[in-house]
Amino acid sequence: MAKKKSEAREYVWLQCTETGDLNYRTSVNVKGGMAEKLKEGMKKFCPRLRRHTLHKIKRK
Repeated sequence: MAKKKSEAREYVWLQCTETGDLNYRTSVNVKGGMAEKLKEGMKKFCPRLRRHTLHKIKRK
């Protein structure tokens, strides 16, 4: 049987590097490896600090 489309993706949390809060949950494609841009982290809005900070991937 063929794999479902949803099995090629995995849910991960984005954790703020300054506060340690898990602010966002998103799905990433794990089939072809993770993009370097995602491994480095991305700038997202942190509600506690009320500004954009670097968020890195955290797997639960």
